[in-house]
Amino acid sequence: MSGGGLLVAGTTSDAGKSVVTAGICRWLVRRGVKVAPFKAQNMSLNSFVTREGAEIGRAQAMQAQACRVEPTALMNPVLLKPGGERSSQVVLMGRPVGEMSARGYHGGRQERLLGTVLDCLERLRGTYDAVICEGAGSPAEINLRRTDIVNMGIARNAGLPVLVVGDIDRGGVFASFFGTVALLSPEDQALVAGFLVNKFRGDVSLLEPGLDMLHGLTGRRTYGVLPFRHGLGIDEEDGLRVSLRGTVRESRVAAPVGEDVLRVAVCAVPLMSNFTDVDALAAEPGVVVRFVDRPEELADADLVVVPGTRGTVRALEWLRERGLADALRRRAAEGRPVLGICGGFQVLGEHIEDDVESRRGQVEGLGILPVRVRFAREKTLTRPSGEALGEPVEGYEIHHGVAEVLGGEAFLDGCRVGQTWGTHWHGSLESDAFRRAFLREVARAAGRRFVPAPDTSFAALREEQLDRLGDLIEQHADTDALWRLIESGAPTGLPFIPPGAPA
Repeated sequence: MSGGGLLVAGTTSDAGKSVVTAGICRWLVRRGVKVAPFKAQNMSLNSFVTREGAEIGRAQAMQAQACRVEPTALMNPVLLKPGGERSSQVVLMGRPVGEMSARGYHGGRQERLLGTVLDCLERLRGTYDAVICEGAGSPAEINLRRTDIVNMGIARNAGLPVLVVGDIDRGGVFASFFGTVALLSPEDQALVAGFLVNKFRGDVSLLEPGLDMLHGLTGRRTYGVLPFRHGLGIDEEDGLRVSLRGTVRESRVAAPVGEDVLRVAVCAVPLMSNFTDVDALAAEPGVVVRFVDRPEELADADLVVVPGTRGTVRALEWLRERGLADALRRRAAEGRPVLGICGGFQVLGEHIEDDVESRRGQVEGLGILPVRVRFAREKTLTRPSGEALGEPVEGYEIHHGVAEVLGGEAFLDGCRVGQTWGTHWHGSLESDAFRRAFLREVARAAGRRFVPAPDTSFAALREEQLDRLGDLIEQHADTDALWRLIESGAPTGLPFIPPGAPA
């Protein structure tokens, strides 16, 4: 017998589907339910490597953590990694299977993946008491409904009730809720059980008349009103949406242990991937992290991070065009700290041979590290562990570039020259003792009287964040009604709202 299920859809992208899904998962697991997350198809530059060496979206890995289970490829069978405006790498069951344009994908490939997606969902439902599925974008994207395998397409095929999340902080949430339902076919509408308001500020009693009117108009209830809370986002899906100007990763509201703060500037390279690597830095009291795109913004930085990217050669050109390449070379020559991670490590090297990602052939790097990179067709997907700066480190690798290190001091799988560090390892800064040792080195080189907090546990902060999401659901949603939905499906007799989907 299959376990219960629910599809968390949204009126728009970024309505809060990932956060709500994680919150429902954490609420369920705390009440003793064996639960798993699922997203049939994810478009994201932030990914993660599972224990079996499969690449999935980071949001699904975090949702698995909310469920207190190990993430697997079943939880995100299709991952699309944008490589530009018109094409993406298609990752199927954790392994890349090629590049494809949006037209080619929606023109037939997507439909052919429906069987794989449904099989994965059914296997999860056969193992868990409940599976909480996350949709993508909006279920009312009428131009894509025919080939949809992530919203109403999967809901219809798997008989899942649908909860539609709307971000009231953006405005227009009532129109968005009504319009979403009214643009679905009668068969799809029959599965839309109701709504969940996200990011509400103010007195809920002032909102209630609108919710009553929405119920009268649609015949569907609102299952909860979640208040606005700072710092509750789990790992974002899409590096393309990071605002460059003035973006600051939220740091803990705590005074620095030492006399100085430490300023970290992250180069916001094109197709930035796994920029979540710097979250562990932002979690440290006294560390301020910001994204930058101008050379003058590096001047007061104590550490500059060149992050991962899905377009290494493109990022290299962008750094040169912006004047950041020269600024990085000057920093390295002056012995001021620079850290390159994955694609950021590759651009710091001497030479890149790329016939795979950009197909640009021989390209000169920044020449800061004694490294030569050759892009291989086979992607490296591993979960390495080791030691650096006298401390244990764990990470994960996702890259086509194979680095030949020709000198310098060994550092993880890469090298260090002076105060310039390079590695392919994502997630290494989540290892607490290593992160503290690294920050001490940076502070020394920068001449800052900064002292890492002795007790910051990144894993504990993650757990605390997930518990806060679970608290939001438990305290501000009708959990009894939610459980009935998960266990029994959408209520019968839900009215049709015209006009419905176009023929």
